[in-house]
Amino acid sequence: MVLLDVPFIPAPDYIAYLTQQAASIYSIHFSLFSRTIPDGRHPDHGWQFPELAAGLTEISGVKKYALLNSRFHHPRFYADREFINPLLKNIDHLLCDNNLDGITLVDFYLLQALSDHSPELAAQLEAVPGVNCMLDSLDQISSYLEIIERSHFRAPTKLNLDRSLNRNLEPLSSLSSRLKKSYPGLKLTLLANEGCLLNCPFKFSHDAQIAFANTGCAANETYNANNLLGCIRILREHPEQLFKSPFIRPEDVDGYEGLIDIIKLCGRTLGPDFLMRVTAAYKNRQYRGNLLELMDTMEWLQHTLYVDNSAIPANFLNIIAGCNKKCSSCDYCRRLLKQTSHDRPLSLKRVPADHIRPA
Repeated sequence: MVLLDVPFIPAPDYIAYLTQQAASIYSIHFSLFSRTIPDGRHPDHGWQFPELAAGLTEISGVKKYALLNSRFHHPRFYADREFINPLLKNIDHLLCDNNLDGITLVDFYLLQALSDHSPELAAQLEAVPGVNCMLDSLDQISSYLEIIERSHFRAPTKLNLDRSLNRNLEPLSSLSSRLKKSYPGLKLTLLANEGCLLNCPFKFSHDAQIAFANTGCAANETYNANNLLGCIRILREHPEQLFKSPFIRPEDVDGYEGLIDIIKLCGRTLGPDFLMRVTAAYKNRQYRGNLLELMDTMEWLQHTLYVDNSAIPANFLNIIAGCNKKCSSCDYCRRLLKQTSHDRPLSLKRVPADHIRPA
C-alpha cells in the first residue's frame, strides 16, 4: 500500500485529524518556524517553535522530518555560532522529546556544517535529500548518498525522487528496480500535488530568489516575478498547460503501486483546511471537486477556473504518461480543458501584504 508523507503545522484541528489518519501516513514534514532557520518557503510567522514542539508530541506512529531545505544559505551561516546554535538547540529539543527522525535538506554545505558542529546530534538523524535535489538517476542518487555516508548523519530510509519521473513510468520503473537492488529497504517517494510547470524553466531561479530573500539580503519579490514573467503568467495565458504539470491525481495513486512506497503532499503554507482536504483526497484515492483545490502552487488559479476532477477520464494517467510533449501537433490538453472546466465569476479577495508590489 502506498502511504502518505504530509506537511505538519501545529493547528489543533489538523493535529486531531492527523491522529485519526495515522494508519495511512508514513511520515510528516515541517518547518522549524524560526526566523534564523530558513527553509524552502517564505517565513510563516503564524506559528512558533514551542507550538511546533508541543504539537508534535500529540502525533505518534509516524516518522518526523524537519525541513532545512533552503536552496542555499548566507556563506557566513555555516561557521557562525550565532546562526548554527539556535538550529542545533531546536534539533536537540525535538530529539529529546523523541519527535525527530531526520532532516530534509538541499544545501549540502549545511549538511557538512551541522555534521562538523555537532556529530553527536547528526549521528541520531537521517539526512534526506529534498525533492529539489531533483534526483532522477542512479548515478546522481549514489553521489548524494555517498556524501551523506561520509558525514556523521545516518543514511535516509526514504528518498524523494524528482517530479520529472511522475509521468515517465518506464524510466521510473527502471530506476525503482535498480534502487531496490542497490539500496534494499530504501522507500521511494514522489511529490503529487505541487502543480509546477513540467520541467519548470523558472524553478532554479525561483528557489534561489526565495533563499536570497530568506537571508535578509533582499525583499521577497518572487510572486511579482512569477506573475509578470513566469509560471503564473504562462498559466493565465495558457491554462491548458496545467495538465502538463506532473501532478498525480488521487485516483491515479494506485497506478504507482510497486514502483514507489510513499506519496508526498505539499502545501504547508496554505493552512489546515487545505491540508485536511488534500490528505483526505489522497487517502481516499478520490476527489469530487475542483482539481485546482488540491494543487499547491496553482492555488491562485482555483479562484477563476473550475476544473472538475471527476470529469477527467479514468485513462488520464495512461494518456499523459505516453505524451511526447509536442504540443504544436496535439490538442489533447486544450480539449480536456474545454471538457472539464469553466470560468468562475470574479470575487474580491484580500491580497497578502507580501504580494503587493511597491509603487
